[in-house]
Parts: sequence; structure tokens; C-alpha cells
Amino acid sequence: MTAVKTAQAANLGVLFAIELGALVAVSYWGFTRDLATPLIWLLGLGAPVVLAVSWGLCGSPRARFKTRGAGRVVFEAVWFGAGVVALGFAGAYDWALVLALVCVVSKALAVIWRQV
Repeated sequence: MTAVKTAQAANLGVLFAIELGALVAVSYWGFTRDLATPLIWLLGLGAPVVLAVSWGLCGSPRARFKTRGAGRVVFEAVWFGAGVVALGFAGAYDWALVLALVCVVSKALAVIWRQV
């Protein structure tokens, strides 16, 4: 296997990891709110469910409402941006920056390598 093929395979793993990272980020945001316990649980579990359902409907390979072109770019910017913003609102600024940078680099490589 060539170095490029290895890097492409690794990027597919990174793409999956940042999807999970965005879900974890919005869950973390929900669980760090200063609210009544039932609301904390609702946000901590509900926010990632909302993201997961939207990914399943519009972003996954088997999505019912496939997004393409500019619509796909906007969808992913909002979807992954939600994870970055959630980390920022939770006070995890360093992790928000890391998630944002990894998203940008990995998505750029995915476009170059036509992994989208």
C-alpha cells in the first residue's frame, strides 16, 4: 500500500472520529449547563440525538435527503460548527480550536481525494 493510500484510509478514520467528536461536544455542552437536573439530562442526551438524526437524514451515505454541492458544504459547516460552538460555549476553547482545525484539514483532504 502506498503512502497516499495509507493517508487516505487514515483520513476516512479521522472523518468518522470528527463526526463522533461533534456528537460528544454537543453532549458535553448539554451536561455542563447550570440548569435543573432534568433539563441537563434533556440537553445532554437530546442535543446529540438532534445532530445524529439530522446527519442520518441529510449527511450519511444512505441519507433520505442527500445534500450535494454547496448545500452539502453549508450542511457540514453548520453540523460540525455546532460541535465547535458547543465546546466554546462549554468553556473548552482549546478543544473547540482543535476540533475546528481537524475538521477543516480532514474535510479539505477529503475533497482533494474525492472521499465525499
